[in-house]
Amino acid sequence: MSTTPHDPGEEAAARPRPSSFATSSPAESDLGFGRVVAQSVRGRFLSPDGHSTARKLGLRGQAAEQFYLRALATPWPQFLLWLVGGILLLNGLFALAYRALGDAALVGTDTLGLTDPFLRAFVYSVGVFTTTGTDGVHAAGATAHLLTVTEALLGPLLAMVVLGIIIARLTRPRAQIRFSESAVIAPYEGGRALMFRIVNELPSELTDVRAAVSMTWFENIDGPRERNFHQLKLERRDVTFFPLHWTIVHPIDDASPLRGVTPERLRRGEAEILIRISAHEETFSTQVSVSHSYAWDEVTWDAKFANVFIESIDGALAIDVERLSRFDRLAENSTRAPASHEGPPIP
Repeated sequence: MSTTPHDPGEEAAARPRPSSFATSSPAESDLGFGRVVAQSVRGRFLSPDGHSTARKLGLRGQAAEQFYLRALATPWPQFLLWLVGGILLLNGLFALAYRALGDAALVGTDTLGLTDPFLRAFVYSVGVFTTTGTDGVHAAGATAHLLTVTEALLGPLLAMVVLGIIIARLTRPRAQIRFSESAVIAPYEGGRALMFRIVNELPSELTDVRAAVSMTWFENIDGPRERNFHQLKLERRDVTFFPLHWTIVHPIDDASPLRGVTPERLRRGEAEILIRISAHEETFSTQVSVSHSYAWDEVTWDAKFANVFIESIDGALAIDVERLSRFDRLAENSTRAPASHEGPPIP
């Protein structure tokens, strides 16, 4: 009687796979990173400010695109500092070029009332670059005139580029949501819950705010150690109005991927909490979104968030945003030890 050759790989593939505690199928729960890629990643998927840590190689330089995106995302004080510094540096280089041609390259500099030759050339360069005038100073010689023409064309062109970036910065819809510096495992309805807080830092109104929270960590399922993704069920996923702050809560119960979790389990699993907040921005009447993440060592145990509400003069609801990340310490092992109703921990 003949037999078919035994293939251990086929047997392993046919063997029922023990279920992880993921709340959706791998195709739905890997968040777009891909299962194979997820297994090979070490470190965070998102930086603390919500940007992906992934890199794409093999593309062209994209220097202009990268510059434009950074110019849009840079805070205003830093943007203005780089802008002024860049203009001064560029005019300084032109001034050095004029000085390299000798004193005869610029005529009429005595009327400026300056004794330093570099300052004379610098003032002339600024006048040409900004098209505000040169107070009677003019170039002499072919090379000096060539520099002047180049600068006269470059100045307005750069001014249009800068003006376009400024307009884009002022008019682009955006959300500036501040997250608490750490998440906490805090007491919740006789058990525990994962919590973090958010607040809108801009004066514009956000409505229909929705939160999607996932977790990724390594699990030991039937022997091999592999990374899995879990959608975390929230106490509430959305709020209609967002005038103050919102404490987002994931109750830890027998259906939670975090059931029975301990600080050591988070560390061993290299856990990361991935957050996506989307909302309707009233000023531009459009949808905006922000991302954030907490690594395993950015989760505080045996603590609860401190009260952020303060009394206002007119009696209106008010909070102190500086208290967003403050928490009150609890007795040791208040939340490090699993609650009795959680069930066995995930291996």
